[in-house]
Amino acid sequence: MENAKVIAYTLRERFGEDVTMPSGINNLSQLEGIASHCVCRKYSDRSIDFALIRLLCACALSAPSKSDLQQRDILIVSRASLRKRIADLMPDMPWVAEAPAFLVFCANGRRLPQIAKLRDKPFPNDHLDLFFNAVGDAAIALATFLCAAEEIGLGCCPISEIRNHASLISLWLGLPERVIPFSAVCLGWPAKEGKITPRLPLSLTVHENQYSEVGFEQRIGEYDHRRESQCPYLKQREPDRWGNATHYGWSEDKARQYAEPLRTNFGTFVRKSGFSLE
Repeated sequence: MENAKVIAYTLRERFGEDVTMPSGINNLSQLEGIASHCVCRKYSDRSIDFALIRLLCACALSAPSKSDLQQRDILIVSRASLRKRIADLMPDMPWVAEAPAFLVFCANGRRLPQIAKLRDKPFPNDHLDLFFNAVGDAAIALATFLCAAEEIGLGCCPISEIRNHASLISLWLGLPERVIPFSAVCLGWPAKEGKITPRLPLSLTVHENQYSEVGFEQRIGEYDHRRESQCPYLKQREPDRWGNATHYGWSEDKARQYAEPLRTNFGTFVRKSGFSLE
């Protein structure tokens, strides 16, 4: 019952609305952990046993995989010099250097063509779906890893910033053709309690039978107000260009963030890695 109360409270904080808790459901501890997810960027000095990291990787790779194709890999970055080189690429993210452990989740479109060659079979599926499936597999493994780590009290911070340096990081990690970095993860024992990040309302993101944008502008505005009151941004993006908004919510921040070209060379990198996006 306590789990149910925590879940209901947490989801109300997250979405700004009550989420009905059905009766008769047992073993809610994992749902509580998922509902209470917080990004962790501050870690204690406590180390993480390498065996525990491998155990979490095993749990992550136990997750569903499209058609059992298993198109994902996890690379544990344990060499200090290599870790520092990667961290130096992201000086605005000191937690990349400070976290006790750092892993890179990769999308692997290489193994299937290798297996086709090994078994002397044609491989007529060298197109966009190969890339799409591999990215999906990597994303599912990443999400499962986060859930597994947080279930035992560890804190995580996914790092998509590595895709800003995909070519260099791929070179340093020795990633072969058709194996690309999807996301990194900082991992450690939290140094402080996390904070719930408000999300868009379920009325905007959960649909039944048909996609709907009814009330889009109003719901975005309401979410901006709730986000600003619960979890205000510490600073505004590019005030010299955009000025200082009186009310600076999520939509203004994201509009400013994506007013600049981002990762415009990533498609070129993916193609050079051997993926066909046709």
